[in-house]
Amino acid sequence: MDLTIHTTFLPHVDADASLAFYRDILGFEVRNDVGYGGMRWITVGPVGLPGTSIVLEPPAGDPGTTDDERRTIVEMMAKGTYVRIILATADVDSTFAELQAAGAEVVQEPTDQPYGVRDCAFRDPAGNLIRINEVR
Repeated sequence: MDLTIHTTFLPHVDADASLAFYRDILGFEVRNDVGYGGMRWITVGPVGLPGTSIVLEPPAGDPGTTDDERRTIVEMMAKGTYVRIILATADVDSTFAELQAAGAEVVQEPTDQPYGVRDCAFRDPAGNLIRINEVR
């Protein structure tokens, strides 16, 4: 079997703030920006890797989600406990310094983890946890 990760979804509460973070701070390219019914879905991805994308979506995007579920999702997003994504870099220390200088919200400075990776962590404007692992 030959499988790759093509697309993953992360919720946003402010499309413009999320777009600024993923495009201007992380350096991802914008691949699609679609509005529907007062909501907005933005597809971004790393430059040079067109087969890997993140869709930033409104937490209310699924019509099957109840109002109570939406409130719970937004509360969990604000605490950073709803979703997380792990990105990779060859040099986590320099990546951390660039993101910190650009104003990204730091959760954890570069650390050697007991499970064998060196990583750092940030939050995006919606509260989603962004961990960055150093690929060795």
